[in-house]
Amino acid sequence: MRISDLRERLSLSFGEAWAPSFSQDIAISELGSLTVNQALEAGREVDEIWRAVCKQCPLETEKFK
Repeated sequence: MRISDLRERLSLSFGEAWAPSFSQDIAISELGSLTVNQALEAGREVDEIWRAVCKQCPLETEKFK
């Protein structure tokens, strides 16, 4: 998965208005309390980040798994 795919899935899951805020502000426990943006900056795999988002927010991401 590419970063652009991750961003698209986040927008589809959370809406275009809220996805950037989610990526910047919401710490994800599966990523060691990093946000999506911090995890990307730290070099974490995009697939790993998406799986962590899906685990933390299963209802929002259900149809994009």
